[in-house]
Amino acid sequence: MSGISRRNWLVGGFAAAAGGAVAVKMAARYGLLPPDASGIYGPGTALTYAANRILVGNSPAREFSRSQISKPFVNGDPPKEATFQKLQSNGFLDWRLQVDGMVSRPATYSLADLKALPARSQITHLACEEGWSYISEWTGVPLAHVLSNAGLPPQARYVAYQSIQKDWSDFIDIAEALHPQTLIAYGLNGGDLPVGNGGPLRLRVPRQLGYKSVKYITRITVTDRMPKFAGDYSWYAGI
Repeated sequence: MSGISRRNWLVGGFAAAAGGAVAVKMAARYGLLPPDASGIYGPGTALTYAANRILVGNSPAREFSRSQISKPFVNGDPPKEATFQKLQSNGFLDWRLQVDGMVSRPATYSLADLKALPARSQITHLACEEGWSYISEWTGVPLAHVLSNAGLPPQARYVAYQSIQKDWSDFIDIAEALHPQTLIAYGLNGGDLPVGNGGPLRLRVPRQLGYKSVKYITRITVTDRMPKFAGDYSWYAGI
């Protein structure tokens, strides 16, 4: 972030902690005001988000060796919706990912379309907010590549994503969306992404807690305002 050093932010941050209004003004000054900076918890949220963004910046999440991959780990049951089961019955050939919102070239991708795009594999740690975790190799197309193809406007601030499970959606800020480790994942440990791990498509956000890596995604929407989302936790979960 131009115009501010980590040291200056930390010094200012300690001062801001003593006065909520100062924290909000300081975050806003450097374009780091989160969408939930209002209300009684707003100042603390503003300070936490801005400090994390300054200190972490574009640093990558830690990547591991193959010898550190966890034993096969399934962390969920397949969706029970008839729509999902029908798609699964033909190997997800009809699965589609819609990309829309504030983009100049909205698009719809099949799994084959996504697998034809430049891929990235990374062995990262998924940390669940409920206490369990595992290390796996994830393969997919960087979200940044898909967003670049769609044409991002300069005023884009957030990227929302929706699961086929209608009560499950979330969003990340544009900085996290464009990070090279943020993937539209379709592979796990050298094979297709199992349904129990979110297959056929899961957004993988390794720099944030596990609930941000939403399973069974069918839609990605670019917006300039805080989206509505079906989440029980904070919208920002940087680790």
